Amino acid sequence: MSTLSYAVTDSATMLRRQLRHMLRYPSMTLMLAGLPIVLLLLFVYVFGGTLGAGLGGFSGGFSGDRADYVDYVTPGIMLITVASAAQGTAISVAMDMTEGIIARFRTMAIARVSVLTGHVVGSMIQTMLSLAVVTAVALLIGFRPTAGVAEWLAAVGVVAMTTFALTWLSVALGMVSKSVETASNLPMPLLLLPFLGSGFVPTDSMPTGMRWFAENQPFTPIMETLRGLLTGSPIGSSGVLAVAWCVGIGLAGYLWAKRLYNRDPTP
Repeated sequence: MSTLSYAVTDSATMLRRQLRHMLRYPSMTLMLAGLPIVLLLLFVYVFGGTLGAGLGGFSGGFSGDRADYVDYVTPGIMLITVASAAQGTAISVAMDMTEGIIARFRTMAIARVSVLTGHVVGSMIQTMLSLAVVTAVALLIGFRPTAGVAEWLAAVGVVAMTTFALTWLSVALGMVSKSVETASNLPMPLLLLPFLGSGFVPTDSMPTGMRWFAENQPFTPIMETLRGLLTGSPIGSSGVLAVAWCVGIGLAGYLWAKRLYNRDPTP
């Protein structure tokens, strides 16, 4: 059996380990979807009338009412779902690190990459399940995408690419954390970035300094790309920027996680 075959086989074993954790604790997947759903309902039914009224003056393709606001805010909620799952991944990795299972894996005759790959692929599956639940709730309360089959496939690709990048980053954050509590706090900025971007209001409505930050942070082009694919609003250069940010974050997270895993364990 070749080295690649061993790596694939061991990665599949580690993935089964993660999937069994998911089956034993389905409440974790529901919890990861719970926060985005609460935020979706809060912003649509409590703030949606007021915020939706302002869309017509700033965001092309939206006339400005509560129904339009559901379409506008859903891509931002999707990104919060991905960020919530990233936080769960960091906690899961930190638990493995602090309980000593990673140290045991290092001594076993298994492909070293398989341990991290199992976490990444398992987290992506969990994230996609959470996104399916959140999207279903959005459709129930009035989300009406105009996307065709090609646009939906492209949107799924963007979400998967973003999930892959943030998952590798969260794996590194979980490994660098000294405790599970620290791992739960380090990914918190990822949950805040959609609020400081175009997730809930157009960047045109923000003060100059905040607008500059919102337009130049990684989540804004990703949300604008999703919004354009699903609702037909202009995408412009957001698609290229979204891919560039995901590649950069994913590569940095992978290299950081690999370096942390390959280092000699501290006594």
